[in-house]
Formats: sequence, structure tokens, C-alpha cells
Amino acid sequence: MSGLIMVTGATGALGRHVVEFLLERVPVGRVAALARRPEALADLAGRGVSVRYGDYEDPDGLERAFDGVEKLLLISARSFTDAKTAHRNVIHTAERAGVRHIHYTAVQRRAGSAFVIPQATEWDEYTEKELAASGLDVTVLRNSQYLESFDKLIGDLPPDHIIRVPAGHTPTALATRGDMAEATAAVLATDGHAGHSYTLAGSHAFTLDDVAAILGEITGTPVTYQDTPIEDYVAARTQAGMPEPWARFTGAWFQAIAAGEFTPTADIERLTGHPTTSLRTFLTQQRSR
Repeated sequence: MSGLIMVTGATGALGRHVVEFLLERVPVGRVAALARRPEALADLAGRGVSVRYGDYEDPDGLERAFDGVEKLLLISARSFTDAKTAHRNVIHTAERAGVRHIHYTAVQRRAGSAFVIPQATEWDEYTEKELAASGLDVTVLRNSQYLESFDKLIGDLPPDHIIRVPAGHTPTALATRGDMAEATAAVLATDGHAGHSYTLAGSHAFTLDDVAAILGEITGTPVTYQDTPIEDYVAARTQAGMPEPWARFTGAWFQAIAAGEFTPTADIERLTGHPTTSLRTFLTQQRSR
């Protein structure tokens, strides 16, 4: 039997989804899940998944966890942490442990773009250089912003039904976390992806005006979108109780939309065999609950 396929960050929403989709494609004996809290994955362990403790900040523990692993999915470290050190630890430990192939979840960027989302894209270039120097097989999975997080960032509509975020009027193409996870599992479960990168974004673009129109249909009340200066957005969020660093962090994702960072691709459809979830379908499901 081939070596283990390990998913890091398996207690997170993306990692958990990837594990579930992997189990549909490969025997359970090939699937491993890494977590700082393995007890949170007791149900997976009960189904036969090899659940192992691992912390990006503990190289010795990682080396034990990586024993027998052939393919590793490195899910990017959390925001507001020392992600460069964390990623370097994983890559160098994987080399020592005999891992053959690392798959890394980066953030989608427009070709030639210098736009940086602090605490999100600022370490991608560094990590990809570390991966290239490692001598391991590498596949980069460039994820768009999740439709789920985008919807959460918009939040509840205010009484005047005006969406006020700094996203401009640039078309954007976001995919659901589930669609990205399914495509990621498809890559992990098959060979031939070394040296390739995939952009896991929506198949079709939309604007914030489209979002407003669909939300208006769902709620039965007209909704409008108002492009808002970043400082006004940050002030409104901090007044509502959000710490300023987080307000600027969330605002940067909308600014990335305005900068055209998230463009449509057909990679998810090619990898999964079906179109990505449409904006209308997603918002209808989320907002009708």
C-alpha cells in the first residue's frame, strides 16, 4: 500500500472537509489527520483515520507525527501568528521525516499583483521559496477567499439595508470552502500533480451589486451596496466592538476584491467534475436558514 496522506489543521473547517472528501476517494488506512487537539477528532479515529498530535511550533513532535507520511497537506498557519517560522518548521521536518510531496494552501493572487493582505498573503512568497528549496515534490493550491467568510464579513444587514464595505465594483470569483476542499482531496488522492499549481476559485464572477440584488430577493426588501472608504469601514467596525487590528484585517479582504485579486478559474470544476457553487445558491442556503 502507498504511504499515508496527511491533512494538517484537521480540526479546522477546511482541513476537516478535506479529510471527509479524502475518505470518499482512498481507503481509510491511507488517511492521517494532524491536530493540536487530537481528542477533537475522536470520531475520525473511530472510523479508522490515523489521528496524530502535531503543533507547527514543535518540530520534534512533528517528526514523530510525520512517520510513514508520503503526501502532506500544509494548511497555512492562522493569522496573527508567526506563520513563517511555523511553515519552515513543517517543511524542514517533512524533509527529515521522509515525506515525499507537500501540498500548500496559499491565497489566490492576480498575476503580477503586488497587493498584500497582512496576516494572510504576506508569508506565501516566503513559504513557496522554502518549498522550492526543499527538494520535495510541491503542489501549490491557491485558494480564493471563502464564500462563507465573505458572507460572514458582510454580516447582518443594517436597518437601512445598505451593505457598506470597501470592495469597489470589481467582479470577484469566490468559491465555497467545501468546493475547495473537494478539489484539494482530488489532488491529494491522485498522482501527477508535482510541480503544478491550481487556483481554487469560483467559476463565475460577481460584484457586490449582484450580492445586494440577490439579498434583496431573499429578504423581500431592496438591498443596495455602497463602496465605503477603508477608514470609514474600520471606524464603523471598531465602534461596533471589533478590535482595530481585526477590523483592518477584514477590511483588507474587501480591498483585495477591489484590487481584482480573485478572478474566475475552471480548476475546481476540472478537478471535481462539477461546477462551483453559485453565489445565488450559496446565499439562498445561508440566508434562508
